[in-house]
Amino acid sequence: MSDGPGPDDVADLIADLESGHRAAEDAQARVEERGEGDLTAVAEQYDRLQELFDTYEEEATGDGDFKIFIEFQEEMEKFVDGLADDLPHRECFEEVDDVMQQRRLTESDFAEARAALSPAADDAALLEERDATRSRYEKLRTRAERRVRELDERIADLEALVAMGEADLDAPVERLREPIEAYDDAVTDAFRAFKGEASARDVLEFVEATAAFPLVEFRQPPAKLTEYVETHPTGTEPIPSLLEYADYSNSKLDHYVDDGAALKTAIGASQTYLRRLDGGPLTVSWPPPTAGELHFLARELIQVTGRFAPDDVVAKARTVRSLADREDYDRLRTSAQAREQLDDEERERLQSGAVQADLEATRAAREELAATLDELPG
Repeated sequence: MSDGPGPDDVADLIADLESGHRAAEDAQARVEERGEGDLTAVAEQYDRLQELFDTYEEEATGDGDFKIFIEFQEEMEKFVDGLADDLPHRECFEEVDDVMQQRRLTESDFAEARAALSPAADDAALLEERDATRSRYEKLRTRAERRVRELDERIADLEALVAMGEADLDAPVERLREPIEAYDDAVTDAFRAFKGEASARDVLEFVEATAAFPLVEFRQPPAKLTEYVETHPTGTEPIPSLLEYADYSNSKLDHYVDDGAALKTAIGASQTYLRRLDGGPLTVSWPPPTAGELHFLARELIQVTGRFAPDDVVAKARTVRSLADREDYDRLRTSAQAREQLDDEERERLQSGAVQADLEATRAAREELAATLDELPG
């Protein structure tokens, strides 16, 4: 238990959150100072011009395709003519056009054009910086929120560990274990007999019916398997017989069933499911669940076992349900958990006070991180 991530990184995460928020605010302030509308207009035209350069530079320079060269100059002229008169840094774009309107272009001409565009590039960079810092801050917040949830889980684990450390290890847990084990053994045997003697059709119908009981977690049978046992005469035979048939050769199988191929297909594909089908989902775990969980689980088990098991098994399920009403149930359950789950290292840490100190440090770190998230805008 309590092996989840500790609080050691919380101080660094808080520092990152605060610096990330400041960076995002500073970047937004620079955008607002220049005017977001003006920056957006410049950035859009800057990006359009970069796309023109990317499209034409290689073929329009040197001894490239003259037709492409003329096309590029025409595109440049249309680009500049289409610029708004009040566009910030319009003169930079016009200067680029002047550089490009030559008989022959070289790589140095494009380098000169890009240098002339540096004021527009700086404006576009302000928006990129704003978006990048905002994205980083949002990711930091997501990481911090996830960290709070992790710390909540660790706190719950440590609290449970502390509670087990306070448990009475000499408590008479057999008062819970004996009736639970008696029920588990009885229901396991009863289901084994049911599976071995009842028709496959009845067994699978029972398993399908347990879907209405969410705490009885049987894996539902494959659809092709249930279809086969419902529609073929061999579905009235027990599951062990069907598994035995599936191992027969085709010629031998023909003496036992009408449609050997259908059996081979349906049962052969579901052999693992059928062999593993047992009463495990009908048993109660040890250490047992909380009193509330045991009450609802046992209530479902009483209804489910009543569909196939002898009366004495159902009576044992009722006895298990009554355990949840014991005044000392929580004490006995905690003692059972402590005996089953505490290892030597955890016992030593509990005795030394290390677990309690870890719990207090984790709580403090969780509260500090949550407070920081509340204080900083999302």
